[in-house]
Amino acid sequence: MSEKLSFVNPTANSPWGTYLSQVDRVVPYLGPLARWVETLKRPKRALIVDVPIEMDDGTIAHFEGYRVQHNMSRGPGKGGVRFHPDVTLEEVMALSAWMTIKTAAVNLPYGGAKGGIRVDPKKLSLQELEKVTRRYTSEIGIIIGPHTDIPAPDVNTNAQIMAWMMDTYSMNVGGTATGVVTGKPLHLGGSLGRVKATGRGVFVTGREAARRLGMDLRGARIAVQGFGNVGSVAAELFAEAGAKIVAVQDHTGTIVNPNGLDLAKLVPISRTDGVVGFKAGGDIVPNEDFWNAACDILIPAALEGQITAERAQKTTAKLVLEGANGPTVPVADDILAERGVLVVPDVICNAGGVTVSYFEWVQDFSSFFWDEDEINVRLDRIMMNALNQIWDTADKHKISLRTATYAVACERILTARQERGLYP
Repeated sequence: MSEKLSFVNPTANSPWGTYLSQVDRVVPYLGPLARWVETLKRPKRALIVDVPIEMDDGTIAHFEGYRVQHNMSRGPGKGGVRFHPDVTLEEVMALSAWMTIKTAAVNLPYGGAKGGIRVDPKKLSLQELEKVTRRYTSEIGIIIGPHTDIPAPDVNTNAQIMAWMMDTYSMNVGGTATGVVTGKPLHLGGSLGRVKATGRGVFVTGREAARRLGMDLRGARIAVQGFGNVGSVAAELFAEAGAKIVAVQDHTGTIVNPNGLDLAKLVPISRTDGVVGFKAGGDIVPNEDFWNAACDILIPAALEGQITAERAQKTTAKLVLEGANGPTVPVADDILAERGVLVVPDVICNAGGVTVSYFEWVQDFSSFFWDEDEINVRLDRIMMNALNQIWDTADKHKISLRTATYAVACERILTARQERGLYP
């Protein structure tokens, strides 16, 4: 008999509640491995740390940080670190669990982990940001390492943050450990192709899904929520394939143009002023109107929980590509399925980033680096092989792509758990 976790009480549509619902749906397809399913419903380890720093004005500020290792049956933990004022332990738990599923879905030798600090980095100076990063790294240093848990960039973190993390960890262990994080600058052991990898994965899986649906990408209308590295890169690749980006939403607002937005002008403006800075290229509309935009493909590439039941009823899209983690709540998933909308789930759709992170990790250990063409070829092959296996599983059991992805991933995870046994 297993008891519920005592430190979190999830609601149905909360990140952890959404994840638990997704696991419950896959149990009928696990066969004898179902006896191990409780393994997936609780994290292996959750660390909460205090992150105190001296601010530029001489005051002392405290921030709360987390690192959760969900499951490490198949290898070291892998997952990003986000800096955001709304970060919670429950959110980080869910994100770590989705990383467990994601790495198994594309058959990488990793488990799942995730980290975060409850902080608004936009309110920190560069010096304060570095202090927060280094102190956090020191605090979680007891559980991370090149063979135990490898952080990476996520929301509001980047290559510079990873450089500080790598340097801090290296100083504390007394030697340069490039493999402790991925998403680093190139001259510190980073990999070519890493910045665009997640967006590229969204495009590759989306292209294949469109082909299977008989949807021609030329002239297809696409709406993108979130216009950072994932959303903007995916948008550019779809535009190169002949699609029209008709609606974009970011933290500044929503812009719509039924004839297609000019990405060559929009992308650079969005980096400084947000998408609403592109005043001449489209109409600025209320954020909720984004979900009414006439489109064929919807790419939620922002934060979790964005596609609610109401929004699932609104969208005109026939294909949803989940560039973000957990963007669709379970009840909305059911509504989309009833409406005949195909959803390519986050745990396969946005797995391009962790796949190239794996390439970076491998290159760091061998000190031999590949060119970008080779990385893209390897990425495309892994993504396509994984998607095709998942699609075959979905067709075999007549289930959604999400449940099929969980079936494939959970079988791998729980087989590893069973074969390793319990210690002691």
